[in-house]
Amino acid sequence: MCQLRAVIEKDGKQETVMESVTALEVVDDGVVLSTFFEDPKRIAGVAIQRIDFLGGAVVLKGSTDNQGEQ
Repeated sequence: MCQLRAVIEKDGKQETVMESVTALEVVDDGVVLSTFFEDPKRIAGVAIQRIDFLGGAVVLKGSTDNQGEQ
């Protein structure tokens, strides 16, 4: 089973948004992240920058000012 950590990269630094991500859905205004035991979380205003399979992280770029839960 593969679980990723979702991080947002800002000014060369990474901020963890969610651990143990089991699913990521791209939606019109950003992404929706899901885990086993938490409600899905919608992160607006971001896009996937890269996925590091070896490091177990998906790196998002953009602003989290519009962050909200679904």
